[in-house]
Amino acid sequence: MPLIELQHITKTFEVGEGEFKALDDVSLSIEPGEFVAIMGPSGSGKSTLMNIIGLLDRATSGTYVLEGKPVSLKMSDREQARLRSEFIGFIFQNFNLLPNADVISNVALPGMYLPAPRRSSEHPSYDRKGRAKELLEKVGLGHRLRYRPSKLSGGEKQRVAIARALTNNPKVVLADEPTGNLDSKSGEEVIKILADLNRQGTTLLMVTHSEELASAANRIIRLKDGRIV
Repeated sequence: MPLIELQHITKTFEVGEGEFKALDDVSLSIEPGEFVAIMGPSGSGKSTLMNIIGLLDRATSGTYVLEGKPVSLKMSDREQARLRSEFIGFIFQNFNLLPNADVISNVALPGMYLPAPRRSSEHPSYDRKGRAKELLEKVGLGHRLRYRPSKLSGGEKQRVAIARALTNNPKVVLADEPTGNLDSKSGEEVIKILADLNRQGTTLLMVTHSEELASAANRIIRLKDGRIV
């Protein structure tokens, strides 16, 4: 069974007195354990597609099935937030770390939003800081737990963001231009971490402009003018 299945997804925005179709009849499926890159020129619909998959936006029409369960277009914001916290981890180009919180607190933050029933059934003694420490050690930052983001390099910030994305043990991790603000060496380190996570079973979906980065994925989906080409 696909982890993610989109059928005939359309997303339309109102522009002035007209409409702009950001996504036009997009259908795709992502299997558990895949590493998929989404590529295309600016304005092709990559970010819109990622936002819909990540439950940050809603399709205008079409069907979205997440782990066998339909995601209703009429779902409330609260219901979408609950699904995001349970199923999806995010890695952003700009890191989106809290500047006044130390590294371990940044990584532990998503655990606050993990629904209580899941905490009690899957993590009976759930320890947010313990989980954060474990993940930071996994990405090579066990020696930076009490540092604030301003004291980290760009590559270290993105590794913190990767650890944060894994905090709630998501079914899929969405990475939006994860090396866009990094130098080439740091970018290579981040892609290596992502590839290692995928080999360990994490499902990854990555938006990128870079053919080199996309080559790390198992499959490339190319968009143009809102359609898969």
